[in-house]
Amino acid sequence: MKQLERSPRILVVDDDTSFCRLVTEELSQTYPSVSPAQSATAALRLCEETDFDVILLDIRMPDRSGLEVLRELKSKSFEGEVVMLTGHATLDTAIDSLKMGAYDYVSKPCKLAELESIIQKAYEKCLLRRQNWTLRKVLDRQTGSARIVGESHALTQVLDTVRKLSVTDTTVMIHGESGVGKELVAQAIHRNSSRNAEPFVVVDCTALQEELLQSELFGHEKGAFTGASSLKYGLFEVADGGTLFLDEMGELSPALQAKLLRVLESGGFRRLGGVRDIHVNVRIIVATNRNLEQMVRQGSFREDLYYRINVVTIRVPPLRERKEDIPRLVEYFIRRMPGKKHVRLGEDALEILHQYSWPGNIRELQNVIERALILVEGDIIHAEDLPGNMKLEHGAPLYQLDNGLLSLRDLERMYIENLLKRFSGHRARIATTLGISERSLYRKLREYGLDRESRA
Repeated sequence: MKQLERSPRILVVDDDTSFCRLVTEELSQTYPSVSPAQSATAALRLCEETDFDVILLDIRMPDRSGLEVLRELKSKSFEGEVVMLTGHATLDTAIDSLKMGAYDYVSKPCKLAELESIIQKAYEKCLLRRQNWTLRKVLDRQTGSARIVGESHALTQVLDTVRKLSVTDTTVMIHGESGVGKELVAQAIHRNSSRNAEPFVVVDCTALQEELLQSELFGHEKGAFTGASSLKYGLFEVADGGTLFLDEMGELSPALQAKLLRVLESGGFRRLGGVRDIHVNVRIIVATNRNLEQMVRQGSFREDLYYRINVVTIRVPPLRERKEDIPRLVEYFIRRMPGKKHVRLGEDALEILHQYSWPGNIRELQNVIERALILVEGDIIHAEDLPGNMKLEHGAPLYQLDNGLLSLRDLERMYIENLLKRFSGHRARIATTLGISERSLYRKLREYGLDRESRA
């Protein structure tokens, strides 16, 4: 059995005195902290006194049903896991309890080995969620949480929509070009929702091959495939109770689109190699820089999935539509750079930033400012501290750029931009011309903020 950081605190709730006593005694031989409760009222009172990790909860009790107890525990942000105990006659009710957030259900009478296995897995999930929460808090303290910066009318409209969505559990689709801050918008929705104490899990749908992405999303059982030497929890399980953010949703394969639709409709899925349905309570937020409606017409994206995720759409404006926010964004990026908080932006540099088209949006602006802060020798960022391609677009003659020379990075970006126009964004032809793989090309496109202009 897997060694955990401590033994779980278990509560057994059942109005059947003999069954409750027997289960408590049997479990106490393995787990040192097992408490009995023979009514819903007694169970809720004990939960106020002790932070239980796993609760075994009978569905039928005379004072209050197990479903009512489960609902109250969830409303009070209970951090443990609940396993429902049920007779065969209440199987439908047990399945309903999974949709309300129960971890699993066990039919009575049950085998002790089966019960211990479920308790152990429920406890592991409980620890995983707590460790994820702790890690996020540590990272926030170390790096500071990134936030949405700006006061433009276009951004104010986005933030107003975020505020309205935060009080709901509605599925949200965020649309915008690469680098506009779609993930920050998703974080803001989660942070202001009732789920903010639970995980916010990000999935980059372009980062992994289909088989690996499927394993990441849904997990796998031990022995499901060659190399699956142990049980792996999927990100849907990690995000249980919280929010799952699917970035670049348009890149999902048809097979994964079908699996995702099933999760959205039923709340359940199976791990790779698994036979039992696992139910989770997860809010889904998706993001894309592609035209999914057009993809539906072309047959490359499922129509039923499109309408399932397109409940509310937020369009995040590109930086060229909110250039009045540039001074505030620059100030924010400067403050986040250690040892450079005294530096400010010169008028000549600000003019170039305002004139530039920003194909890479805020991500590109952040990279430009970080580069300038490294190169600047005084307290003011001037035009000569900015990348050469920005000054070229601004109208400076080529021989005036960076003392008469362009950097290799600037030349590479400009060359790729020209290839994008020449081949109408066709990635395969561009990669062949450059003599690199499509994956390497895609990394370069993202680095330079040009991925929105390319196509497969």
